[in-house]
Amino acid sequence: MIIDQTVKNVVQYITEGVARIFSPTDDEYPAIGVQPFEGEEYKPNSILD
Repeated sequence: MIIDQTVKNVVQYITEGVARIFSPTDDEYPAIGVQPFEGEEYKPNSILD
């Protein structure tokens, strides 16, 4: 009986993991699009300046 429950728990654990991997994402990030770059331009000799 203990072995049956252990096997059932292991199979359920693996099945839930596989289901989570192959299910659609549940991320709820806002669709804000591309953000403009507001930083400084890269200058190769900026270290020496």
